Amino acid sequence: MDLNKTIMSLCLAKGVSGDESEAAELALSMLKEYTDDCCIKNGNVIGHFGVKGKKPHVLIDAHIDQIGLVVTHITEDGFLKISNCGGIDRRILAAQQVVVMGNVPVNGVICSVPPHLETDESKVPEMADICIDVGMSKEQAEKVISLGDKIVFAPHCEKLLGDRISGTSLDDRCGVAAVLRAMDIVKDKALQCEVTVLFSTQEEVGERGAKIAAFDIDPDIALAVDVSFALTSDDSELKCGKMGKGCMIGFSPVLDRGLSEQFREIAVGKELPYQTEVMSGTTGTNADRFSVNRGGAKAVTLSIPLKYMHTPAEVISVSDVENTARLIAAYLEEVK
Repeated sequence: MDLNKTIMSLCLAKGVSGDESEAAELALSMLKEYTDDCCIKNGNVIGHFGVKGKKPHVLIDAHIDQIGLVVTHITEDGFLKISNCGGIDRRILAAQQVVVMGNVPVNGVICSVPPHLETDESKVPEMADICIDVGMSKEQAEKVISLGDKIVFAPHCEKLLGDRISGTSLDDRCGVAAVLRAMDIVKDKALQCEVTVLFSTQEEVGERGAKIAAFDIDPDIALAVDVSFALTSDDSELKCGKMGKGCMIGFSPVLDRGLSEQFREIAVGKELPYQTEVMSGTTGTNADRFSVNRGGAKAVTLSIPLKYMHTPAEVISVSDVENTARLIAAYLEEVK
């Protein structure tokens, strides 16, 4: 598979939490390259591999939703009042180009005050004070836009120098791409376990898709493939991974220590670059749901380093996606 093309295609698909159908349909079409036993159930994309009923049952998850906004009101002047879907950084909203998912997609711009007229440049506006300009009157807007319509940052994805990519929704479409790449690697292998792939919904609003899917699937082992913080010039090496240095294997009180160690041993044995991510409590990923599902599952996080999380200009290194996929594939080949 062309990993660059896969990542970029996934990033261009719209899929705000609670309205992931476009992204889910695209991911399902990609998953069908590797199994006929796949579908969309309750919004989640689910595919089955390996030997059904063969223990252990391994779940591999990456969430398909992205952060975004929602229309809450249309003013008398035709401007859209909004709220957030997921963790939005209000500091970066001014002048962003967006697409309102109305009856037809509507392009818009988040309003901003020119610096010449700004009296307090340090002030970060509250969400209630932010509006979107769609260039319409109220009457025109109401014909194509309804309250509750989702809003995405204008989708884009571009190559940077080296193997880096920048774009919207790399959190967690690059994780989806890593899982697809892992399935590509093992497609001709006879796996000695049952494997379920899950591209889950509504992770950004409380890991809701993962919760219902895990209850239905009831895995023994669960791999949450997500993103984590990559080091930038203004942050600390104690909190971040480094781009280009491989998958970040999670260690946390809510994760299974033996499983984390097993992935570290596989990385060393296969000479795959890896990093250790230590978390002192919950992980903020779907792994938190998997570890307490039904009677519990052994869970681990496998994270791709990402810069500028929850902005329209997230950045990853494609080599980290590839090495995450190879680590997953190596694990699946060893599980019995």
